[in-house]
Amino acid sequence: MTQTDNRYSIAEFIEQTQQRDRGQGFFELESERILEVNLDGEVWTKMGSMISYNGEIKFTREGIMEHGFGKFLKKAVSGEGTRLTNASGRGQLYLADSGKKITLLQLGGEAIYVNGNDLLAFEKSLSWDIKMMKKVSAMLAGGLFNVRLEGTGMLAITSHYDPMTLLVEPERPVMTDPNATVAWSGDLMPTFKTDVSLKTFFGRGSGESFQMLFEGSGYVVVQPYEEVYLQASSGS
Repeated sequence: MTQTDNRYSIAEFIEQTQQRDRGQGFFELESERILEVNLDGEVWTKMGSMISYNGEIKFTREGIMEHGFGKFLKKAVSGEGTRLTNASGRGQLYLADSGKKITLLQLGGEAIYVNGNDLLAFEKSLSWDIKMMKKVSAMLAGGLFNVRLEGTGMLAITSHYDPMTLLVEPERPVMTDPNATVAWSGDLMPTFKTDVSLKTFFGRGSGESFQMLFEGSGYVVVQPYEEVYLQASSGS
């Protein structure tokens, strides 16, 4: 086997890449970019994130009225924004999202906001709600929305490359590019700051001219990549 150029016999390739049970529980990272869900019940997943499964698992698209009229209105405004699939049954479910890096978080009664595009999966024990960023929705392609999760349970978020966490402290606010912002603590309520000079220099379509301003005490997670948020279509 010549590992430097990734040439393997079939037997060597299977040995190197086969799925392994790591005994990590409900959520298990098969690699930095593939999540295994050891399912015995239900889990919420990002629509389109399933890459494989075994066992008896049923997939049901989230009903547009399933969580009340308020969420229906927000999903209609955001072009359905975060579309979720409920996976139920027993087996092993494998999830991934465009090769992005996966981070597992355990909530112990806390709340967290996650960018709708960066939420891969979460336990049913967590309560959730869609929050629209109204002031910036007309500034960026497809708008900007996030999901607030709260309670006790696990969730999986994704990022392009390694995420970085910035601490927000009193008298020391943090500003981020909306396109690079992945998540933030549940007690922070960001506002939006317009940089007139950057807007003039780059033009109205520039993400840098609109910044998220975080003040108070908490944290913000960013990624070294500016995602472009496209309006979700009405199809599957």
